[in-house]
Amino acid sequence: MTITDNSAPATASAPAPALTAAELVARAVALQPLLREHAARIEADRKVTDEVIEAVTAAGLFRLTVPRRFGGHEADIRTLLDVSAALAEGDGSTSWIVTVINTCQWMASLFSTQAQEDVFGTDPRARVSGVFSPTTTSRKVEGGWRMSGRWYYNSGAWHSTWAILGMPVTDENGEVVDQALVLVPRTELTMEDVWHVAGLAGTGSNCLIAEDVFVPEHRIMSVPGAINGVVPAEHAPGGLFSSSFSAVLNVAIGAAQIGMGRAALKLVTEKAATKPVSYTYYETQAESVAVQMQIAEAALQIDTAHLHLQRAATDIDEGAARAASLDMVTRARIRADTGYAIKNVLDAIHTLLNVHGGGAFAESNPLQRIWRDANAAGRHAVATPAVGLEIYGKALLGIEEQITPFL
Repeated sequence: MTITDNSAPATASAPAPALTAAELVARAVALQPLLREHAARIEADRKVTDEVIEAVTAAGLFRLTVPRRFGGHEADIRTLLDVSAALAEGDGSTSWIVTVINTCQWMASLFSTQAQEDVFGTDPRARVSGVFSPTTTSRKVEGGWRMSGRWYYNSGAWHSTWAILGMPVTDENGEVVDQALVLVPRTELTMEDVWHVAGLAGTGSNCLIAEDVFVPEHRIMSVPGAINGVVPAEHAPGGLFSSSFSAVLNVAIGAAQIGMGRAALKLVTEKAATKPVSYTYYETQAESVAVQMQIAEAALQIDTAHLHLQRAATDIDEGAARAASLDMVTRARIRADTGYAIKNVLDAIHTLLNVHGGGAFAESNPLQRIWRDANAAGRHAVATPAVGLEIYGKALLGIEEQITPFL
């Protein structure tokens, strides 16, 4: 199915027509057959195909979090979650990069007005990817900084036109005085193809390299400032760009997992109607009480995961609408929600593999790719369930010690 984004490029005086969350999710659902058709090739090529990138672009799904004045949808985090989950039912790698690019474009919209103009003002198809680790050096020069470094692993690097990168901010004496995110055109960076992995291979999460790249002062944003709600952007209070910084980064990581879990459940339940239970008298799996119970358990675990992420996204959106900071316990719970949701999906997929049997590992069976993609995604540092539980437990007990600044 071909979807065309009929909204004209917007200007500050003529914003694009608003689409509802349901319309955006429907566009993602309509792309599922195309994504399933291309999934094996996406994995083999280790990058999302041009046809899929063009289809996602035409559907406007790379612009979910772009300000409306630049032609974006300025959708809320719940919508980002639902769109990403719908795409993941077709292909996990595609969903992952759509989520990452939308998250990075939300962050780019927190930079100064001039920086936003640099990125979105002249290019309605701009796409931003990013790596936040400050694995680089910088030196202060007139008007900004000169920066050199390498950033692993940049999901969507093949398809981005800009990158948000971590950088230590230095003064004239070379002393580090802050940690920042900076915006750099992809044309000023080189890429090393290093993404040879067992899961999410199609994300093309390669290494970006900067060699003495100039970063002007207007394209820098303090990380501690952003975490505390102090950003260079000048948006009206309330709405998407008032969302809690770390909470958005946390909850977005779980979106693709929901869709991959649903895809696995659909595949296994459909096959259960004709697939026998080996070495039993059951002619179909659907007749087996043991299978029925495992299917129900897996379905409930996927629903549990969705409900936790849905609650987290709702808390973020409601806080943003009030332009109010989320309290520490809520932010800690959102971090725990993400890890707990992912754990439930991975457990569900494990159960579904047991139900489906050894045939799940045939290269022609999409279930083995879903299993590998979900497990790779579930090992993202932000998603570690044990860390999320520790953070939340400390908050519930009133322990002030923090183990991460990203809350």
